[in-house]
Amino acid sequence: MAAMRENLAIKALTDAIVAAGSSSALARCIGVSPQAVAQWKVVPAERVLSVETATGISRYELRPDVFGPAPEAAE
Repeated sequence: MAAMRENLAIKALTDAIVAAGSSSALARCIGVSPQAVAQWKVVPAERVLSVETATGISRYELRPDVFGPAPEAAE
C-alpha cells in the first residue's frame, strides 16, 4: 500500500512539473532553486501547498501519505 502511494506521489510530481512547464518553471513559481526540485523524489510536505497553488495538482495527489485520500465531492 505504501509503495502504491509513493508511486502516485511520484506521478503527481511529474504532473506538476508538466503543468508548470518545466522543473525550473515550477521552482520559480514556488521560490526554490531548480536544483531543489531536481532532487525531489516526491514533493516535500512543506512545499505541497505551494505546488498545489502553482499547478492545480491536488495535495491529495501530491502527498497521499500526508493528506490522505481526497474528500468526496459534495453531491
